Order: sequence, then structure tokens, then C-alpha cells
Amino acid sequence: GGLRRLAYLRFITFLRKFTAPKSSVKYLFIWCMYFVFHAHQNKMMLHTRQQIISFLPKSLQRTSFRTVSSTMPKPIIELREYDIKPEQLKSYMEATSNAAELRKSLVPLRLFTLPETGGALNVATHLYYYEGGLEERDEKRSQQGGNEDWVKYLKSVKPCVQRQKSAIFVEADLVKDREEICGFENESLSRENHDECIYEMRRYKLKLGYDTLPNMLAAYDKGLNSKLQAEGTDESTSLISVMYCEVGQLNEVIEIWRHGHGVKAMQKSREASRKIHDWRLAISEIAEMAIEFKSTIHKPTSFSPFK
Repeated sequence: GGLRRLAYLRFITFLRKFTAPKSSVKYLFIWCMYFVFHAHQNKMMLHTRQQIISFLPKSLQRTSFRTVSSTMPKPIIELREYDIKPEQLKSYMEATSNAAELRKSLVPLRLFTLPETGGALNVATHLYYYEGGLEERDEKRSQQGGNEDWVKYLKSVKPCVQRQKSAIFVEADLVKDREEICGFENESLSRENHDECIYEMRRYKLKLGYDTLPNMLAAYDKGLNSKLQAEGTDESTSLISVMYCEVGQLNEVIEIWRHGHGVKAMQKSREASRKIHDWRLAISEIAEMAIEFKSTIHKPTSFSPFK
């Protein structure tokens, strides 16, 4: 009785803020059933509005609940990079692999890689997606620090690590606007060609200025469709995310591509995009705003949720 009534009232409140076209009315029934079911399970408060919105197609996620989404914490991605002593890399990876399930139970790991070429080697590179923003990160890391098994793991790998670096990123709006882009909202990604697969991280360091970042993303967005649809692109190539830094090296943008067929796929897809007029125009605009551009190739570990 009481929980069902609460579910109904929350649903009506949601409905009043709904601005999507009539073609999406079929989703309303799904949302209603979702609320009522979880009310009966007494778990309603455990499911955020963002999770409910995520059930929508990406084309509706941004238009359906603008007023609701604006009140929610902004999801963040934490990029952590640990410089590992070369002679200790094997020991570090063995201990880290053994503690992988523990790590994933404590924090929302998405991708864990080691670089193959393009920059510093022996850098354990890991990304975490916190839907609840910085507050969720603080809460989960506090719980992580109080876990005895995790503390034991940290002690075992401490002699292996030379330096630690952390930065906070936010995914660009264009990630949610396109079905073709996976995004780190997904908890895992598993496709064919795990053994061959590589991740390409392309990092842009932009000029200072309030307008530089939005202008760069606008130029990137304008040419992106032509790049994604370029004839000759390898079928295993996919864009995982485009994100910009909010805490750390500001005015930095990272795009992350997955190439299931390895470096051959990366080269094939690069050559295809270079022939596209719209993409070349976008890059020429971006080049005017960039100070530095760097590309590195990474191999995902066996325990990485994104492979």
C-alpha cells in the first residue's frame, strides 16, 4: 500500500517533467513498472534517476529529462597512472591480477591497461567511472581504505610503484548523443579478438582560455560523423569515449579508441579517416587550438572489464 502509493507519486512527478515526443510514450509504461517493482522490493532508493534514464535510447536521454538531469551529480571518470619499476613489473602485475576481483568489488573499474608504445612504458593505466561524481568517489575510496584485504594488497605492491598520478575527467556530451560511442557508463565491454585488441589513447593539450575547450569539442563533434562513417574503416574499430579534464591538467581532452584487430586495424582506420574532407576540416580547426598532441597504444589486461 504505502510503497505502491509512493511509487505512483514519484512516477507522476517524473511524468510532469517529461518533455519527450509522443513516439517515446511506450517507454512510460516501462518506467512505471520499474518503479512499482522496486517499490515492492523496497529498493527504490538504491536506483538513481540516472540509471532509469539510461534505459532510454541515447537520442532521448538528453532531451527527455533535461530538468531532472540538471539536478543530479555529474558522473566522473578517474584516470590513475602508476609508474612501475621495470624490474618489479612482473611482481606488481601478479599481485594486481590476484586482487582484481577485490578491486572490482570495491570501486567501479572500467579499463586497466599497460602501454605498448607512444610514451612512457611500465605505466599501469586504470580508469574508473563514478556515476555519483566526486562524492561517490570519496565514499567508495574511504570504504576501500578500510578493507583489510585491500590494505594487504597495497602493502605488497608499494615497493613496486615509483610514482602515482590521478586526474578527474568528464565525458563530453557527444558521447551520450551517439549510439556508436560506447562510453564508460557501461560496466564492461567484451568483444571478439581479445588477444589482438589494443586501445589507442589520443591526448590533446589545448591552449588556455574559457572558450578553447568548448570550441575544440564543437569542431570535433562537427567532423566526427564523417570519421565514424569513413569508407574503409576497419570493422573492429570503435570509439569508446571522448572526455575532458576537470581536475588535473586542465584543457586536456582524451579520445579512446578500441581496435579489435590490433595495429593493422588502427592504421587502416586512420588512413580511411584522412581521406574524409569534413574530418580534415575538423582537425585543421582543432590544430589551431592545440599545443600538443600525443597518441599511445595500450594493451588491456586479462582482468580489465573493458577488453
